[in-house]
Order: sequence, then structure tokens, then C-alpha cells
Amino acid sequence: MNTIRKGARSTKDIPQSILEQLNRGEIESANLVEWLAVDQIELLKSLLAELGLSAHFSNMQKQIESLKKPTVNSRNACIGSLLYQLSLSANSAKLLSKISTHPSDMVRCWACYAVVLDPEMTLIERFQAIQPFAQDSHFGVREVAWMAMRPYIILQLEQSIEILQRWVQSENAFVRRFATEATRPRGVWCAHIEELKENPEMALSLLEPLSQDPEKYVQDSVANWLNDASKTKPEFVQTLCDQWLQQAQSNPKHVKKATQYIVKRALRTLSKG
Repeated sequence: MNTIRKGARSTKDIPQSILEQLNRGEIESANLVEWLAVDQIELLKSLLAELGLSAHFSNMQKQIESLKKPTVNSRNACIGSLLYQLSLSANSAKLLSKISTHPSDMVRCWACYAVVLDPEMTLIERFQAIQPFAQDSHFGVREVAWMAMRPYIILQLEQSIEILQRWVQSENAFVRRFATEATRPRGVWCAHIEELKENPEMALSLLEPLSQDPEKYVQDSVANWLNDASKTKPEFVQTLCDQWLQQAQSNPKHVKKATQYIVKRALRTLSKG
């Protein structure tokens, strides 16, 4: 599903033909500019027509347009919830499967929210449901995946950390990165995790295995996690970074370089002070 298109640098530069294909769900967005430019209501209309469920569009449109804070993420969550509710009807048993593997990355973003909404699901079942999206080929789907799980992680933090301890051992860098991004104390476009802001040591079992991760994608997430924590627990972050640097002295050059990169970014807020 990867695309070789670079994508436009601004919304006005997106070719009309590309925008129309995005809104019909025929292609993936090539970058953040395109992702944000997708008309989610038009895309939903196209999706429902594709699935033979157009009769539900009007009611769903009204609920989306009634959102008090209509951001791209609130629309994602709202449409995901509406699609989950639709999937409960007898004629839509395969709906979740279809949207989970849809060619449109935005539709798969909606699926991230839909697949974890069943109130009967256990925490481990939710993590199992979200894992395919955590390692999706598209950047947008991977971001929405952790945002969709974050409320459940906050509610069952200790159990979530225990489950994610296996994720940080994954051979897939996207899965490893999910573990730290989903638990960032402050995070981006999401609720803070107050318990981790005050007690960041709770997540050491996730951070330690990634202290010399070879992938920059993971390194940046670990560093951002610690930078978040440094704003409430600077001593913890400084001490941990010092320990990592000390341990890295005996490592091969390329491994040491990874740790040094993480530490430098982790301490960027403290360095300014």
C-alpha cells in the first residue's frame, strides 16, 4: 500500500484529481498535507456507497457535523464509533474487516477506533486488535492506532505496561515505537498520563530495552518520552540518561551512537534551562 508520490507541500498545490481520488478512498495520502486535506464526510459517503450502506449516510453526517470541536482526530474517533455501531447490525457483519484493510489510509484510521470499541473486549484483546494498525505501512494509521488505544491504556496503566513489555521486544520497529508513543506522559494531541508524569519509573521496563534501539523512528519516540518526563521529574530523566551513557561506553560505536542520540534529544528541555 506504500505510495511513491511525494505529495504537495500545501493544500492549494494538491492536484484536483488527487484530491478526488483521496475523497473516494481510492488512494492513500502521500504526506501530512494530503492527510489533513481529506474531506472525511465525502470519504464516508463514498465508503458507505461502496459497502451498499448509503441509507445510513445522512444520519451519520448529522452526528459528525454536530461535533463541538471538529478536528481531524475528533472526526476520526466519531466516524470510527459510528462505523462500529453500524457493524453491529446483521447486514454489516463484515464491515470491520473491510475497513481494516481498505485502500484508504483514512478509512483504516477510522477502523483503529472501531475495532477496540466492543465493551466486552479485554485489554489484551484490544491490544491484539490494534496491533495490525500499529505496524501499518502508513504513518497516519500508525499515529491514530496509539491514540485510539490511549484511553484504555490510561484506565489500566499497569496492565498495559506489562503487555507492552513484549511489544518492545518485537522485531518490528513500528511495534516497538507504539509502546513508547502510546505511553508518553504528555504526548501530542491527546490526554496526559498524570501517573507517568509523577512516576515515570513505572515505564522503565519499556524504556530500558530501547535505550540503544537501532531505528531512528524508535529513538525519537524514546527521547520524546523522556523529554516529556523531564518537565515534571527532571532528576529522574537526568539520572537515567547518565546511566545509559555510562553503560554505552563499552558498546560498539554504532550502538553507542544510538544511545547518545536518544540522550541528547531527551535532555533538550533540561539543556535549555
